[in-house]
Amino acid sequence: MTRTPLFLALASAAACLPLHAQAEPELRLNQIQVIGSHNSYHAGLTPGVAKLLQAVNPKAFDGLDYSHADLPTQLDHGIRQVELDIFGDAKGGRFAHPFGATLNAGGAAAYDPEGVFRKPGFKVMHVQDIDYVSNCQPFTACLAAVRTWSLAHPRHVPIFILVETKTDAPIAAVPGMASPEPFTTAALDALDAEIRSVFRPSEMITPDQVRGRYATLPEAVAHDGWPTLARARGKVVFLLDQRNVTAPYVAGHPALVGRALFTNAEPGQPDAAFVEQNDGTPEAIAALVRQGYLVRTRSDADTKEGRSGSTVQRDAALRSGAQIISTDYPAFEPARWTGYSVSLPGQAVARCNPVTAPRDCNDAALAVDAPPPAPGR
Repeated sequence: MTRTPLFLALASAAACLPLHAQAEPELRLNQIQVIGSHNSYHAGLTPGVAKLLQAVNPKAFDGLDYSHADLPTQLDHGIRQVELDIFGDAKGGRFAHPFGATLNAGGAAAYDPEGVFRKPGFKVMHVQDIDYVSNCQPFTACLAAVRTWSLAHPRHVPIFILVETKTDAPIAAVPGMASPEPFTTAALDALDAEIRSVFRPSEMITPDQVRGRYATLPEAVAHDGWPTLARARGKVVFLLDQRNVTAPYVAGHPALVGRALFTNAEPGQPDAAFVEQNDGTPEAIAALVRQGYLVRTRSDADTKEGRSGSTVQRDAALRSGAQIISTDYPAFEPARWTGYSVSLPGQAVARCNPVTAPRDCNDAALAVDAPPPAPGR
């Protein structure tokens, strides 16, 4: 093969391009894989509650015996999906007097000195009255922490924010346990409003952007709906965890028109772009990923893998092609019993998706802060 001067010039120019510029231009958001933290806000049980649960329900204690660093620290260590569990509190004060606070030194008087729980707005916690200590509070403050980090790292791999709407009924054995507010359409409108009070439209990837010219989200994600990674850098994507709130969330918003979050949808439904497969087989997950869906799965649950050290579920999750792998034990927070942890090869922030990424995708390029994409990309 004769190499013309033009060929040589083009080859030389390509060699001088940054690695990310050669590997990433057409790579789309659903063609990568990242690690997320499960219940990212979870700061652990208070001593009084821990002692009580160890005595009356050791299994429940074991499942709750984990904690995470604050959200900025997690993002610093490469976490790119955070999970926030929220309870509605439209008037404020619903969760201001948790039973668990009476079991600790100082009693209820030492709880919430700044009065956050007395104010209206969504609250972040796992179980009302029992597992209520979070590393950020309220919901808008958690979002603000993510946004501050994002603005300081403007070319980061996109951050997925999974929101779980909590409706756990009171436990009879817990005196005065608060009842959760239902997630009505009005409550979900308020959720969108809180999100948009923190993040500007240009800082988010929304269902409207992904749907584009298509009538439904499945049509869009099967084609070119997801933005390129180059366009998605520096942004956040909101995901809605619970399917029991899908109906009120899509009411009046067909195919999620005007909504801020992607629902955890039934594949094929007009709102389907994101699907959870927490217990799905690698084959089932790969089939969804090939259809263009964004999939989240879990590599461990209830501290079982952390205690046993088993990597079976972790390894299956990593090879499945799920774009988001959620864990209680990211590499910088390994299980104290066995050292079990979850990370991508080389503890990378992101890698080429093992199912859908093109052959020329380069893992080493994905986590590198990149310059803005060229006009028209």
